[in-house]
Amino acid sequence: MKNTNKLKFIPIGGMNEIGKNMFVIEYRDDILIIDCGMTFPEEQMLGIDVVIPDFAYLQENKHKIKGMVLTHGHEDHIGAIPYFIKEVGNVDIYGTDLTLGLLKNKLQEHKLGDTRLHRVEFGDVIKLGKMEVEFIQTTHSIPKAAAIAIKTPQGNIIHTGDFKVDFTPIDGDGIDLNRFAQYGAEGVELLISDSTNAHRKGYTMSERVVGQTFNNLFSKYQDKRIIVATFASNVHRVQQIINSAEQFNRKIVLSGRSMLNVVGTARELGLLKVRPETIIDINEMHKFKPNQLTFITTGSQGEPFSALTRISNGDHKKIQVTKEDVVILSASSIPGNEVAIGGVINNLMARGTEVIHQDLSEIHVSGHACEEELKLIMSLTKPKYVLPFHGEMMQMKAHEKIAHKMGIPEENVLMIENGDVVELNHKGITLAGSVQAGAVLVDGLGIGDVGNIVLRDRKWLSEDGLIIVVVTMSKETGKVISGPDIVSRGFVYVRESGDLMSDAKEVVKRTLQSLESRKNTDWNTIKSEMKDDLKDFINKEIQRKPMILPIIMEV
Repeated sequence: MKNTNKLKFIPIGGMNEIGKNMFVIEYRDDILIIDCGMTFPEEQMLGIDVVIPDFAYLQENKHKIKGMVLTHGHEDHIGAIPYFIKEVGNVDIYGTDLTLGLLKNKLQEHKLGDTRLHRVEFGDVIKLGKMEVEFIQTTHSIPKAAAIAIKTPQGNIIHTGDFKVDFTPIDGDGIDLNRFAQYGAEGVELLISDSTNAHRKGYTMSERVVGQTFNNLFSKYQDKRIIVATFASNVHRVQQIINSAEQFNRKIVLSGRSMLNVVGTARELGLLKVRPETIIDINEMHKFKPNQLTFITTGSQGEPFSALTRISNGDHKKIQVTKEDVVILSASSIPGNEVAIGGVINNLMARGTEVIHQDLSEIHVSGHACEEELKLIMSLTKPKYVLPFHGEMMQMKAHEKIAHKMGIPEENVLMIENGDVVELNHKGITLAGSVQAGAVLVDGLGIGDVGNIVLRDRKWLSEDGLIIVVVTMSKETGKVISGPDIVSRGFVYVRESGDLMSDAKEVVKRTLQSLESRKNTDWNTIKSEMKDDLKDFINKEIQRKPMILPIIMEV
């Protein structure tokens, strides 16, 4: 008979969104965390560097945390760990060698060298409290990706992580479908599964398709310097670029800090096969003809400070592109990045550079499972319940329909939000309230100190600018000694708007005279009336609404 204690499932991030993946599984006094990722800010999050999950629930229950297990080394799965350690504290972290290697680089950047990291191999079983965790080999766009199987007192749970079914992976290490099937035979209560490509029919193409495309392009452009932009973490893609470069006797130059870090870590672990003389330092490229060089760079998403964006703007210190270059964008655009990527492509083309992208050639394949692969995992694991995860609403709804096609009843497919608490016991599965979960914004060294009000003000400033009104008043009499002086930033160009600024100053003077005649010396009232009268004047004259900041100095 099954234990009557309830098993809790709580997505802290990654539900109805792409990024900041974090999942909590809790049984009595034991908490297991799966992944701890970040995401990049949306366009309206002005000045924000990264977005991380809200750790409030885990801060309250940190005494229960038995460990954190990592599915793979992408930023949306490990990027928030340094912030987690700073906010919650050190915990035991388990992952495969590349995952931990990339995490170590990140921890060193944050000066966190004493973290408890534990390397695991596929098939290893880790006991964490009353739960046992097994790492199952999968295929993804980064090596050493794992699904997580959890044996609990309430049955077996499987979290697929990000995955696809690639029968011909670059490193030869295919997904362990047999282990999924063994768990299916044993019984799986809940399948938590990657929804990213659930809306796409068929199967995701093998990574090897891209390798053949690279060979064709390298053959076609033997007289040009080739620059390839891709995700630094896509080690399989980097391997195929290296293979093509070596086949056509080219040297490789790496550009971008993350590219250097990932390639260095992958080479140390033996996950990249490259001749010793193939990769050269960027300062040695002048020793070779342009058509003897291939650059592998970051910036496939048009990130503002990435190597490719700087190249396209002509700001890169070492690399300047001309019509003698061809740029290959070997990545698909993450939703929301289309404008930035288009800007990079346009800038490159304006310099006469030819650009090859996904719309023109099979230069990218996804690392996520399409409909038929999701069906395959469901057919092997035979789960009683399915929880679509890691996707926006469109993908999660598509995943829900796939589960229904596979015969899973509608009430057994869980469509929940971040923070929702799902409880499982021998009686079934129920939604049992929610915990605090949302987005925490990181700006510089500040974690969570920028909220909606600050973002609102930043947006306001970016759209209509700022007017500062400075008035000096007597401490003894409360009368105006000097001013008002008006300073404009981002509102109008003062030299060309002298009449407007003079009239604005007169408006404030009249306000101050009116207050003085009423013998009103309350600072809050003075500031409020100056602000209101000036706002009405500007809105009437040019229909703009700048932020107005009155400052009173007392002497």
